[in-house]
Amino acid sequence: MYVIQAEVAAQEAERQQGLMFREKMGPNEGMIFLFDAPAGVCMWMKNTLLPLSVAFIDENGIIVNIEDMKPQTTDSHCARKPVRYALEMNQEWFKRKNIKPGSVIGGLPRTK
Repeated sequence: MYVIQAEVAAQEAERQQGLMFREKMGPNEGMIFLFDAPAGVCMWMKNTLLPLSVAFIDENGIIVNIEDMKPQTTDSHCARKPVRYALEMNQEWFKRKNIKPGSVIGGLPRTK
């Protein structure tokens, strides 16, 4: 079990800002993007300085897929099916923890 300290991006403006312009992030820190309903979600790294990995997570907390993202690019990294969450962590965090598609993430925030 791993404890993640993730900022929640639940509003559209928070999701658009994401982790842009951050110069550092702690080893177990990240950002969880919360969507109102399962949706096709894509992420990119415009104005994001840190290399990140993103886990796309369905409404049951199951990781659908994980993508590595290069800093300051506009390449799209997309969920392979509709998801409720996207969790961004430092690049290779999931790999180092042996967390893979099919793993379950608990304690996720819920919409009101």
